[in-house]
Amino acid sequence: MAYPFQMGLQDASSPIMEELMHFHDHTLMIVFLISTLVLYIIALMLSTKLTHTSTMDAQEVETIWTILPAIILILIALPSLRILYMMDEINNPSLTVKTMGHQWYWSYEYTDYEDLSFDSYMVPTSDLKPGELRLLEVDNRVVLPMELPVRMLISSEDVLHSWAVPSLGLKTDAIPGRLNQATLMSTRPGLFYGQCSEICGSNHSFMPIVLELVPLKHFEAWSSSML
Repeated sequence: MAYPFQMGLQDASSPIMEELMHFHDHTLMIVFLISTLVLYIIALMLSTKLTHTSTMDAQEVETIWTILPAIILILIALPSLRILYMMDEINNPSLTVKTMGHQWYWSYEYTDYEDLSFDSYMVPTSDLKPGELRLLEVDNRVVLPMELPVRMLISSEDVLHSWAVPSLGLKTDAIPGRLNQATLMSTRPGLFYGQCSEICGSNHSFMPIVLELVPLKHFEAWSSSML
């Protein structure tokens, strides 16, 4: 999860988030180089006598500053499209979980099991135990197996919501009457926190999401105890 005064992204915990962070660094470096070049040229124009103004009318210069931006856009677009296709790909998920957004809580249903479903509400501040996080802790965490592809089916029963877990690179809208899907796979065990990232009403900021990613044998023991 994020810590106070954090400037960058959260640590990546899934292959998709790792790709997104690499793309972020790649694009940021291009922006940094362009900004540096533009600032240098501005400083040069303000501090140097224009003794070679005819250079600015040369056809070669115009060709360069037309082709160069196109090349830069291609260098940004190609990895971006690659990641977009990767995020939409779902290959033989080992588990499917359906989540429904309500005002203002989430409900979850493990569709591979006959009767495994529950609601997940935020824990009030007065009921928090030592070590639990205010506005982020829930009464029923979503337990999932790590290192296995999990398909999330996301929808809503009332208004627009958005199911988002930043460290896993997930953000999918929950739309009434529409079933969206996303895939997640964690490379390590742990607790991963998220929140509804759509302005869905007065309690919009009180719809936390907590995923508990555990080894497969622990997930099987948990699912057996819940049935």
